[in-house]
Amino acid sequence: MKRSNIDLASSQARGMTQLEGTATPAVFTDAVRIELSECTLLYIGGKLGTLPDGRLAGPTFAVQTTRCLERIKAIVESEGGTMDDVVRVRVFVHRYDDPSIIRDIHEARARFWTRPDRYPASTLVVAPLVIEGALVEIDADAVIPRRSA
Repeated sequence: MKRSNIDLASSQARGMTQLEGTATPAVFTDAVRIELSECTLLYIGGKLGTLPDGRLAGPTFAVQTTRCLERIKAIVESEGGTMDDVVRVRVFVHRYDDPSIIRDIHEARARFWTRPDRYPASTLVVAPLVIEGALVEIDADAVIPRRSA
């Protein structure tokens, strides 16, 4: 077994404004890759619906969910996988007081997973999020099989 961290951030604060300008590092990585003989396990930390400059992609669940999944997809693909290799997601929402929230989230998800036999296991958690205005955060686990060249 070989373990490696996938770090996409350029600073030790990793985009957390609460840590910028301090000596305290953000003690997490974007993802952890575990190499096994038959597959790679990929554990992707929570992704908010933020753009590269740190701003939220938009004010709605639909827009932020799409951006979260785009960020997860980029990591999975950079490690040799596809979204069909994602086996589990955890969706954290800031609030859950309107049925349209679930519809918006699942409409966005349906653009990333189209085959019912490849849908990931999923958990929904209602919790405060670390950035003001953030509505959704998603983390993911993937199992990427060894593929023939």
